Amino acid sequence: MSRTALLMLDYQVAMCDSGPHGRQPALAEQVAARDVIARAAKTLDAARSAGLFVVHVRLAFDPSYELRTNRSARFTAYRTAAAMLLGSTEAEFVPQVSPLPSEPIVTKGGVNPFIGTPLTEMLLGNAITRVALGGVATNLVVEAAARHAVDTGLDVVVLEDLCASFAADMHDFAVTRTLPLFAEVSDSERFLSSIAEGA
Repeated sequence: MSRTALLMLDYQVAMCDSGPHGRQPALAEQVAARDVIARAAKTLDAARSAGLFVVHVRLAFDPSYELRTNRSARFTAYRTAAAMLLGSTEAEFVPQVSPLPSEPIVTKGGVNPFIGTPLTEMLLGNAITRVALGGVATNLVVEAAARHAVDTGLDVVVLEDLCASFAADMHDFAVTRTLPLFAEVSDSERFLSSIAEGA
């Protein structure tokens, strides 16, 4: 029997908020335009009610920045700016989709939430066979998570209306050209119907 987990990927202030703590204005604009946070909150509530295993993933760094797994220039810039420190406002989850105390939080130091974290072991230890993904950005954390999860032997469904990228065409390319190669691409309404039916 399939057991599904909902992975909530990088719904953080820095990525999703257009205010003073936002670091990605183009991404935040697309998140707002696609109504991602409201849809994510609705899906999260339904997943909780259905008893799904929910995991929240965030990008955040310790003060040394040595625990990061990504050593690219893009990630070195976080260290230079002392950005995305664990406990900072910008690294927090947006309030509408904040974790419950009973829900695990995975903190990553790169794009892929499986690298350098206990996510694989946590999912397998809870007998998860299928993961539903929502998050930002579509062509970064969502795509990286989908690729890794399917190679781990998990079934993957991407809830595309819970995702956004830095521009509409980047999101569209990911959900129409790249992600269908290794994941089912669906939307939150179909997913909510399936969990309501116990699928």
